[in-house]
Amino acid sequence: MKLYYAPGACSVGIHVLLEEIGAPYEAVLVNLREGAQFKPEFTGVNPKSKVPTLERDDGTVLTEYPAIAFWLASRFPTAGLMPMGMEAQARALEFTDYGVATMHMQGFSRMFRPANFAPTEADHEAVKARGAEIFGKGLALMDKALEGQDWLVGSYSFADSALFYLCFWWNARLNKDLPANVAEHFARMKARGAVQRVMAAEGLA
Repeated sequence: MKLYYAPGACSVGIHVLLEEIGAPYEAVLVNLREGAQFKPEFTGVNPKSKVPTLERDDGTVLTEYPAIAFWLASRFPTAGLMPMGMEAQARALEFTDYGVATMHMQGFSRMFRPANFAPTEADHEAVKARGAEIFGKGLALMDKALEGQDWLVGSYSFADSALFYLCFWWNARLNKDLPANVAEHFARMKARGAVQRVMAAEGLA
């Protein structure tokens, strides 16, 4: 397998899952700051120009965080990333999709790239504030889901990798506080060997 990633981007969560699995893979850095995602070398692999991108052993390419995470958990069941039972699997997908599609794309995207949501610079602070509001609501929902348990669906699963990258952005990069249950989850994630290896490999430790 081949993971196309950018250090510290949302692809860090998929990178963690690959380390949890332990199967051979190659990590290929895509320099987003230099626009490598728009160059033919990468668009020939993923015309969406985004990471994470996973090239599988048969040469086919899988994109979009929830799809990649679900496929990895299904393809490598001995890694214990897929929760048992349809209900828990559906919940894991629910948490993953909400984290990526709402907290990340609606919340953080407003904070990081307000110009994408309001062309007038005078409106940018209001856009950022709305992004923080969306993200804060998501943190509260995640915190409630973690009441009385260590992981989002009870047992460790692919969903926890999505919450990890969001917490990394919020806490480690922006130095913002996390609610109690989410903070404990983030600490548990940072203690995992797979996470520590990825952080070191991506230069984030």
